[in-house]
Amino acid sequence: MRDDATPTEAESTGETVEAVLDTVARSAPDIRQGLPGRRAAIEAENPSGESQKAADVYADELLCDRLGDIDGVGVYASEERPDPVEVGSGLSVCVDPLDGSSNLEPNAAMGTIVAVYDGALPATGDELVAAAYVLYGATTTMMVAREGEVTEYVVHPDGEYEIAQADVTIPEEPSVYGFGGRVPHWVDDFESFAREVESDPSMKLRYGGAMIGDVNQVLTYGGIFAYPTLSNAPEGKLRVQFEGYPVGYIVETAGGASSDGAQSLLDVEKDDLHARTPVYVGSEDLVDDLEAALEE
Repeated sequence: MRDDATPTEAESTGETVEAVLDTVARSAPDIRQGLPGRRAAIEAENPSGESQKAADVYADELLCDRLGDIDGVGVYASEERPDPVEVGSGLSVCVDPLDGSSNLEPNAAMGTIVAVYDGALPATGDELVAAAYVLYGATTTMMVAREGEVTEYVVHPDGEYEIAQADVTIPEEPSVYGFGGRVPHWVDDFESFAREVESDPSMKLRYGGAMIGDVNQVLTYGGIFAYPTLSNAPEGKLRVQFEGYPVGYIVETAGGASSDGAQSLLDVEKDDLHARTPVYVGSEDLVDDLEAALEE
């Protein structure tokens, strides 16, 4: 019999995951409060060639410092940095510090995405042990997928947080959709699918320019979000490690489906930390219809 004072590997992983999630939740008010003076673009680009705002860099540095201090976190990687940062030994944490930072100017919703992997980077979808996103909307919320369940928390301005909804599941009757990319660049099969969804009188357009805001709508009301293959960007826009895997994991854990157009996002394999993938997530029937349309 093992010594009860010595944690098993699973217990140690679980404790680290909880510490990561706690740190993200308690950092959310600081990230939010730091936005007003950091709306402007700076003379820098992230590894994907996108212009950075001061808020992107601020959120990244804050999360790197705080997550990097957690015992059991070995690597911190960010969409804003070309390479992972070795911070200790243990789990790998991938972060999109400020998803939708282009929404700073119009003062629209944005978020933070976190993926925790039990594996070296770039990791695979089956190495995910938890995923979460913070949504900076009218209130600050955090959606967490771990141990087969999705939980939504409300995060208060002082960093305290409490459960708003346990065992979140995507509604059976879908009612919203949001499709990214410029319409002239949609491939024909996706455009045909999109027009069919748009023609359904029970479906309403919800697209706000920050993936997390749009995905949260889908989890709340049922439906589908897509940033598809584009004629000028066959792999789409979203990054596998930082967006595709964690969002796919959250939606699938909530009873929905995810796809890159042919398979679950969690089955996608890329050998580049900043590799992209088309992303389709939402109600299972709609994602199935999407895959069928792309196979035609």
